[in-house]
Amino acid sequence: MWHKELRRVLQRLRILEADGLESWIGFGASFFRGDTGKPRQLTAMPVFSGDVLDAMQSHGDLLIQITGKSSRVTRAAAESTLRELSAWRVRWRIEGFRAENRVEAGRGLALNPFHFTEGFGNPEDTRGATDRALIRADQEEPDWAVGGSYQVIRVIQFATQLWDKDSVREQERIIGRRRDGRWLDGAPNGERPHFAADPQGRLTPLDSHVRLAAPDRRNPPPIVRRSYNYDRGNGDSGLIFSCFQRDLAKGFEAVQKRLEGEAMAKYILTTGGGYFFVPPPGDTWIDALFRS
Repeated sequence: MWHKELRRVLQRLRILEADGLESWIGFGASFFRGDTGKPRQLTAMPVFSGDVLDAMQSHGDLLIQITGKSSRVTRAAAESTLRELSAWRVRWRIEGFRAENRVEAGRGLALNPFHFTEGFGNPEDTRGATDRALIRADQEEPDWAVGGSYQVIRVIQFATQLWDKDSVREQERIIGRRRDGRWLDGAPNGERPHFAADPQGRLTPLDSHVRLAAPDRRNPPPIVRRSYNYDRGNGDSGLIFSCFQRDLAKGFEAVQKRLEGEAMAKYILTTGGGYFFVPPPGDTWIDALFRS
């Protein structure tokens, strides 16, 4: 049954791609019955320090993500896809957008709800992104999973009213960058900051977001970010953090653990999301998955 259902989903998504949309699926840990065929690192997303996860806005068997340039067209595509897959029960869904979405020096950038630009830490080219994100044959993962990627989604409420009470200078010290992306030591956004020359954190505070996330800019976190803003109204707005990696422990989880105690913690609250495994392109992996 799953063979047919997955092929049906993929066929539907290929139709969307022909209409100029991008789409993909991902599997949650609960999709797999036991460990047979399951990617080695795939688990339910754990609760990290400061999280208040809503069980009905977290995890799930199957992720379907649809993106496009027009919110109207993308929303219509999502609705039609759900009608086609009426046998599936929707656990949770969320709509996002990328404010001031653009590409600079090969990196996809966008403005987050705190008025800072996201994406400067991504690789400049496809080769760099592939190296960070895609499963290799030597990782002891199931054969069908080679070429796939672990995706982490975090629905993070931003306390924008509280944030906006702070001065721009204070906000920049909390983040560890200028709003335009420059480093606090004056280095351009495309260069590495000189953290080693600032061991006491006089220029870039030791508890700033970027310094904790990537303390050694010569060896950036092995993740590729692609996040979206959201606004559900009634004060519920923030960021749909999304990143891809070939190794959860070395990628997202290492960063998240370093961020415990960051200065920004009092302005954010993670309420949902999950860990998912995005399979390789095409559908040849389906038979291999169910043979495993």
